[in-house]
Amino acid sequence: MSKTVYKYPIPVEGEFELGLPQGARVLSVQVQAGMVCLWALVDPKAPLAPRRFRLAGTGHPIENAESLSFVDTFQLHGGALVFHVFEYVEEGQ
Repeated sequence: MSKTVYKYPIPVEGEFELGLPQGARVLSVQVQAGMVCLWALVDPKAPLAPRRFRLAGTGHPIENAESLSFVDTFQLHGGALVFHVFEYVEEGQ
């Protein structure tokens, strides 16, 4: 089975959902040409499944942190704003 790295633009908001191919492995979150993007290793033929994410700024409280898995950190405005991306995980993982 062949896999491919795909790029997904993401919103800069508290919580968001992405439809990623089942089994996708998130690799990185960075800013490219002023747009925040998430890169994932995917099987392009796999059916899409919803995945939930949450952004948190440095110093901001994070409720229910035990239900989150850290993904990556990115900066905006020359480092004036620093955000941390977490993915919601199901209990038992």
